[in-house]
Amino acid sequence: MSRIGRKPIDIPQAVNVDIKESLVKVKGPLGELSYSCPESIKAAIDNGKVIVERSTDLQKDRALHGLVRSLISNMVDGVSQGFKKQLEIKGVGYRAQAKGGKITFTLGYSHPIEFELPVGITATTDDKMTSITLSGVEKQLLGQVAANIRKLRAPDVYKGKGVRFVGERIKLKAGKTGKK
Repeated sequence: MSRIGRKPIDIPQAVNVDIKESLVKVKGPLGELSYSCPESIKAAIDNGKVIVERSTDLQKDRALHGLVRSLISNMVDGVSQGFKKQLEIKGVGYRAQAKGGKITFTLGYSHPIEFELPVGITATTDDKMTSITLSGVEKQLLGQVAANIRKLRAPDVYKGKGVRFVGERIKLKAGKTGKK
């Protein structure tokens, strides 16, 4: 039995979970998410907890058991608390400005880059315009958007300039030394 898959998921007071056949709908104060479970995985509500079970003991089903449980748990956490990712921008003249559903970046290219945010993701920048905070209810979408933003100007291995996650450590290379 999967150690992750067999753990029950607690349902907070403000969250409503509805399971019909293989469709799991989670509704909370921050939004609504849904997920369609694979055929071999069943989800049920028991005493205010979501229980995820599998029908067979095949390798594929064992792998899906823990995955489905984690996805449903992330849905419950997302609609009740939400998720956040923080990015920081290092480099002279590098900055970002969030306005509406767009973020405008100045990252050392000859032109500013406008990044369109998908529905459900919001962004804020600090006063110095060197820190971006992304927030949303869908964990996978939030992580993908953060990765796409980081890809606009990945950190340079020689000077460390670029967009990186807060707390991410970049091992800098030494670079060339001049002739002696």
